[in-house]
Amino acid sequence: MEQYINSSVKNIQISGIRRFFNMVSDIEGMISLTIGQPDFPTPQHIKDAAKRAIDDNFTTYTHNAGFLELREAAAKFAAEKYNVHYHPDEVIVTNGASQGIDVVLRSILGKGDECLLPGPVYPGYEPIIHLCGAKPVHIDITKNNFKMDASLIEKSLTPQTKCIILPYPSNPTGVSLSRDELKEIADLLRGRGIFVLADEIYSELTFDQPHHSIAQFLRDQTIIVNGLSKSHSMTGWRIGLLFAPETISRHLLKVHQYNVSCASSISQKAAFAALTDGKNDADVMKAAYKKRRDYVFTRLTDMGFEDIVKPDGAFYFFVKIPDRLSLCSFDFSLNLAKEKKVAVVPGDAFSDLGEGYFRLSYACSMDQLTEGLDRIEDFISA
Repeated sequence: MEQYINSSVKNIQISGIRRFFNMVSDIEGMISLTIGQPDFPTPQHIKDAAKRAIDDNFTTYTHNAGFLELREAAAKFAAEKYNVHYHPDEVIVTNGASQGIDVVLRSILGKGDECLLPGPVYPGYEPIIHLCGAKPVHIDITKNNFKMDASLIEKSLTPQTKCIILPYPSNPTGVSLSRDELKEIADLLRGRGIFVLADEIYSELTFDQPHHSIAQFLRDQTIIVNGLSKSHSMTGWRIGLLFAPETISRHLLKVHQYNVSCASSISQKAAFAALTDGKNDADVMKAAYKKRRDYVFTRLTDMGFEDIVKPDGAFYFFVKIPDRLSLCSFDFSLNLAKEKKVAVVPGDAFSDLGEGYFRLSYACSMDQLTEGLDRIEDFISA
């Protein structure tokens, strides 16, 4: 019966991040610098809130968009943190940011539409774009400090452009866009029939400047995807957040409703604790990540890696492989794993424009980072 499977689904590949991780994770003694999993536990007060929810029998369906007090807390959090303002009816609680991205793209894209996104980029967008019958158009940002700015976007606009994805702070590069850069993009797009999907899942993890959202300047055309996986180390709780004007959110809610009904009620109660009493929980993690970021940058620079763009958010470096090694991204990563037992992610997992690079995650202990970087130094020096 396989021949009858939807051809768009058959053509989708498993994420290159997961594919490579699964390939090398069982090697004994492996130091994994691959997955974007915070190495901090979920804060105790959040876990306690979930336990109380179970004891209080908060185990039924909630409103499709999430229970009202949580949506109110999410709107207040966004206003206080990022100066973007939404009514609770303009907030939807999703099963993680990934499901939120799926809801957004399936709500706005149709056959023949084009969706602009940077390259290299997180691989979770392109398959959904294809499933919508739309076309992903990658914009090469490798020569622009990994930033998709207004000038690059303008060159790629066509009458078929329906959506632009702005995933900042970025996975895999850790780069953010400044307030002025976002305003320039907003000025370019204002009044056009083009949506902006602003994936801001790493918004609480910025080091050198506060996070800014393009929704500050282009609210009517912007849909924000956010969540608690990275900010509160809640990857397994699967809580994402969508923010959009009511004219858009009421349609997003229809897709969300038929997809999952609602997010887990227990996780929603945990999320309420995170967004209220725990609204600054990310500060401790952010301080640790910044220290690791600075350490990794110094180590990579001292090793002789060239053109390193120092990340100002998230917890990744996207590193150019030295030409003298004459290795493609996959072979570099595979040989490093086999010979030195360090796992990184091949750059081509983040589109063809990532070829020649590897992604290193520093969401791990300093001891692991130190040993992992020592092994990388041995590998490139051999």
